[in-house]
Amino acid sequence: MKSKNHITSFLFSVVAMLTSAVFSQAQPIQQWVTYEGIEGPGKGKHIVFISAEEEYRSEESLPMMAKILSQRHGFTCTVLFAIDPRTGTIDPNTQTNIPGMEHLQTADLLIMCMRFRELPDDQMKYFEEYLQSGKPIVALRTSTHAFLYSRDKENKYARYSYNSKIKDWESGFGKKVLGETWVSHHGAHGSEGTRGLINGLLANHPILKGVKDIWGPTDVYTVTGLNANSDILLLGQLSLGMTAEAPLSYAKSVMPVAWTTFYKNDFGTTARIFATTMGASIDLLSEDLRRMLINASYWALEMEGQIPEKSNAETIGVYEPIMFGFDKFKKGIKPSDYNLK
Repeated sequence: MKSKNHITSFLFSVVAMLTSAVFSQAQPIQQWVTYEGIEGPGKGKHIVFISAEEEYRSEESLPMMAKILSQRHGFTCTVLFAIDPRTGTIDPNTQTNIPGMEHLQTADLLIMCMRFRELPDDQMKYFEEYLQSGKPIVALRTSTHAFLYSRDKENKYARYSYNSKIKDWESGFGKKVLGETWVSHHGAHGSEGTRGLINGLLANHPILKGVKDIWGPTDVYTVTGLNANSDILLLGQLSLGMTAEAPLSYAKSVMPVAWTTFYKNDFGTTARIFATTMGASIDLLSEDLRRMLINASYWALEMEGQIPEKSNAETIGVYEPIMFGFDKFKKGIKPSDYNLK
């Protein structure tokens, strides 16, 4: 028979374990990741990234870019994700939940890669507030069709939908703000890549500083009618294969794949906009594509005078992106898994 002291000790251990379990469950789950900026030109500036699309693995690429911009260039960077509210894990297929949108209230720059999102009002209001603030945006790939308010046609944010018919917001956020909405794949998706061709007329643009060689395995998007105030920096020519050495296709025309434009909000404030239809995680194995995005961030923040001859685009740690495709994302990943080690 156990002594009274043994029983007391056992009960104490059980209570301690239960208390610990309850306490750990009560701790808030990390739903985004923040990288504090170290020394560099971006010191004191805050960049918010939004990763919310199902195909091009921005949940891998945007944390990678945020690490570079924070550790190599000094910007504090916060990355938001599409989160499954049941598990707290990153789930690009969750189209109605991006926790942490309130971080946009302190953002100096938004870098986004989004597709067909339908956010609730209590999250979307921060996006609209940011847009109306006149602050800049750097937008990647599917951001031309970032929103789709399909279930509630009367939603006050329905005008953001890529297929909007609402007056003055025809074709939605992509067309109104970025200069183009979703049109089509110009290339053969999944079998042709994109060779970036620098627009020689704008070769001295600060965003192209140090940029020489861009190729990515995602195909060219159709771009039919950019705003008159847009400057095309990079054109995309199709490559007949999924390697950088593949021959180029001359059967189809080139298309704009990176440009700058300006968006004037309801208060008459003008924001700098950079958009590119490149930017899949596997595209960003290209050092010069990363460099172009870094330069675009400086330009968007009116810091183009501080862009070096060759911006440091070296990745932090290992970067091994997955090939693009629907439902191919790594399951069970939490934002905390992207913390700096």
